Amino acid sequence: MSNSRTMKWVTGSFELILGIPIIGGLIIIGTSYIPLFIMFVLHIITLVLSANNQESKYGSIVGIITSLVAWIPFVGMIMHLVTAILLMISAAQHKTTNQTDSTFRY
Repeated sequence: MSNSRTMKWVTGSFELILGIPIIGGLIIIGTSYIPLFIMFVLHIITLVLSANNQESKYGSIVGIITSLVAWIPFVGMIMHLVTAILLMISAAQHKTTNQTDSTFRY
């Protein structure tokens, strides 16, 4: 598994936790919104890794937007859940490449 796919699973899991209605709100408010900054940085790292591996980037882009608007109470909860779903879907997709088989068959 590539580093970008691993990061998509990790950030998707964190987003899912932050999207839980009461628990996510308590985590965000109780830590003075620091998780939003941490997630912003993690989404940028995931975006760079995805771009380097030529994998889908939509989950990380939505994650960056989520980190910027998630301070709004109900919008943040919905955006965290949407981002988690998108990241996990893109992490589960396999990259198709045209690799040749190293063994020749005649």
